[in-house]
Amino acid sequence: MRILPGFEPFSFVGTKDEGVLLIHGFTGSTTSIREWGEAFFRAGYHVEAPRLSGHGTCWQDVNRFRAEDWLLDVEDAYHVLQHRVKTLYVAGLSMGGLLALAMAEEHPEIQAIILVNHAIEFFPNPLLPYVGILRFFLSSVPAISSDIKDPNTKETAYDRTPVNGVYEVRRLQKMVKSRLSEITQPLLIFKSQEDHVLPTSNVEATIKAVRSSFKEVVWLHNSFHVATQDYDKTLIFQKSIEFLQKQGGSV
Repeated sequence: MRILPGFEPFSFVGTKDEGVLLIHGFTGSTTSIREWGEAFFRAGYHVEAPRLSGHGTCWQDVNRFRAEDWLLDVEDAYHVLQHRVKTLYVAGLSMGGLLALAMAEEHPEIQAIILVNHAIEFFPNPLLPYVGILRFFLSSVPAISSDIKDPNTKETAYDRTPVNGVYEVRRLQKMVKSRLSEITQPLLIFKSQEDHVLPTSNVEATIKAVRSSFKEVVWLHNSFHVATQDYDKTLIFQKSIEFLQKQGGSV
């Protein structure tokens, strides 16, 4: 199976005994998180960034997979990383953030969580409650990709949004939300004040539900949804590393 350029998984071997499981978003690619991963690597962390099932080939393939497949993708990458390090962290962009929360719920040994514009809820839409039926009649809708303020940057992502995939994201949202109170790990959330894909209310919903003793929110003033490729990316990288250094006790 040929994987499109920019969608390939990546792995970095760091110098610390600490590692980051890094997860891309729905219909997106590892390109959107690669610079983030490189920043972690330069700071000494091991990094594993899997390619989610259905991504990197054609958008129709997303409709063939379920939320459980994406959970298995990140679980497999987690175990690869687990063999290399003693201390593990998880971070994700958009649906990758949702999957990061799922991993933290399933693995209390994960030491900290970093989210960028995470997909705990969609914007209200009168059609969303019917997506379970619509998916049988409508295969895709216009793309949600490349919501980036920087005009010189474009996200590597699908040009259509698969409707059955949206249904599966909603299933994943329900799974994760039902267990948010189990999360006690330190949590850092980055949220763009102007995000055309996911609402700012996701921050409050998550902060209220988790039981983490440390919860920090960094508001991004100069980026849209794909903030890890936008004007605020350096701020995200810097604060992410500072956060993990505090959790791991290493500088």
